[in-house]
Amino acid sequence: MNDMLKVGILGASGYTGSELVRLLARHPHVEIIAMTAERHAGKRMVDVFPQFRGRELPLLMKVDEVDWRRADFVFCCLPHGTTQEIIAGLPHSARIVDLSADFRLENPETYAAWYGHAHKALELQKEAVYGLTELNRQAVKTARLVANPGCYPACTLLPLAPLLQAGLITPQGIVVDAKTGVSGAGRSLKEGSLYAEVAEGFHAYGVAHHRHAPEIEQELTKQAKEDILLSFTPHLVPMNRGMMATSYVTLKDGITATDLHAHLSKTYAGEPFIRLLPEGQTPQTRHVKGSNYCDIGVVADRVPGRAIVISVIDNLVKGSSGLAVQNMNVMMGYAETTALEQEPMFP
Repeated sequence: MNDMLKVGILGASGYTGSELVRLLARHPHVEIIAMTAERHAGKRMVDVFPQFRGRELPLLMKVDEVDWRRADFVFCCLPHGTTQEIIAGLPHSARIVDLSADFRLENPETYAAWYGHAHKALELQKEAVYGLTELNRQAVKTARLVANPGCYPACTLLPLAPLLQAGLITPQGIVVDAKTGVSGAGRSLKEGSLYAEVAEGFHAYGVAHHRHAPEIEQELTKQAKEDILLSFTPHLVPMNRGMMATSYVTLKDGITATDLHAHLSKTYAGEPFIRLLPEGQTPQTRHVKGSNYCDIGVVADRVPGRAIVISVIDNLVKGSSGLAVQNMNVMMGYAETTALEQEPMFP
């Protein structure tokens, strides 16, 4: 056990925190030494999440009760806005993956505009590396602080970023129609997440002002090397897990949907978690449930000069905790697929 990576989890009683515990519990190089949960401090993890019955896990504690000097690595699953000062207070020796939005946006003014308050850890914000592993692996490898992408950005960027970088689609006029399961809203009690409010219905939310839009635009702008402004509309679907992004793109002159498919195939050849479907086939969220996979499909639109690119992930795994573990593996030099090898659950 002396050679094990000693890991702490800030905010272990939410969906992303419990998903991290599920994944890390089978990681051969990890020992979970601390887990925090302010409302559940003093409880066993099994008292909050009975699925961990039989697992030897530390008691849940308050943040200020933990001796963070013991931790080699920290995952932060706290709500946006609460993370900055806590991470700033962690020992510099600890490497960190933050699953909140607090370090994703590079421009502090953009962060303040979308999240309603000034950033409180600007030096750390400058240090943070955007952790979409497949697109930023080398920077992730040497980073001390990795900003884990949002679930919608991860699902949207994986297919679109390579196409923009290669100049195959036009930077303007991109429309992203996205859907997520209810777990994307977190575990805290909200009226809009109640069963009767969600079941047997389907609705858009955050229309024209969802906080993930500037994050997607920031990363696509880097690939296109010009400012991107897209139309992004998320929808809530009555299912627990799953996310789909349907992106409508305009092709550059002389480019076809076949060219898009061929480029994505070349870009992601050998990537363990990206699965490109045969051209013309479309992915389903049910086929990635519980896994770290992103499935992508490319279809020629009936409108000349346009294509439809569809991507699906499990919002709690590839859209959050699985991606965080993938980043940890890269940062620590472990095989990237460690603890993430499980096949999707079906049905």
